[in-house]
Amino acid sequence: MLILIAGPYRSGTSDDPGKMEENLKRLEQPSYALFKAGHLPMIGEWVALPVWNAAGGDHVGDDLYEEIFHPVAGRLLQLCDAVLRLPGESKGADNDVRIARERGIPVFTRLEDVPGCGK
Repeated sequence: MLILIAGPYRSGTSDDPGKMEENLKRLEQPSYALFKAGHLPMIGEWVALPVWNAAGGDHVGDDLYEEIFHPVAGRLLQLCDAVLRLPGESKGADNDVRIARERGIPVFTRLEDVPGCGK
């Protein structure tokens, strides 16, 4: 399955780049386990950041950022087979879960519940 990993990226960081990088690393943590189980992990920021940079993004939260980041997740959810929602407050991740449920896409809140990832 193509699995979108959703969780805090910008939330709670006050747009501090170091904190956002730490959040991205947390989002990436389950990616190898998903891969080993035969799935393809996906994180919206893996797509949105290069697009934003290529478009000339200036600072986090600018108009271009808003134009790209959340729509990327919506587009990815047209392709994803499931969502893994990691803990932590995140309006974007909550929106990803909402969209997934509206589309009938399974949402997992624990890595162990993803097929092939149980202990």
